Amino acid sequence: MKASDIRVMSPDQIGDEVLKLKKEQFNLRFQRATGQLENTSRVRQVRRDIARLQTIARQKRAGEEPKAKDKDKPKAAEASRPRARSAASRAGTGRRPMNPRSKPKASSRAKSKSKK
Repeated sequence: MKASDIRVMSPDQIGDEVLKLKKEQFNLRFQRATGQLENTSRVRQVRRDIARLQTIARQKRAGEEPKAKDKDKPKAAEASRPRARSAASRAGTGRRPMNPRSKPKASSRAKSKSKK
């Protein structure tokens, strides 16, 4: 369901649609539990449609304007934000991260089991 289709609906129509989708979601959960569900992606679609309907209903109640997505706009806040540092680097312990190519050492417990 598209957001533009939902925006032209009245609040009562949105409520009815949410109720219909929640019933469908309930039935899909039962089908999944009994192994009868064939189209598993429908569960995700219904969940997202419910969220979309509820979001637009909330926006209408609050009198908000719909927000358009600006994919071309760079995120300036993220670029100027300093990177998070690990606790070891903040404390200055000098610990280096594990080399991803090295093999992890076996624990002492594993060594004792292998000797027996």
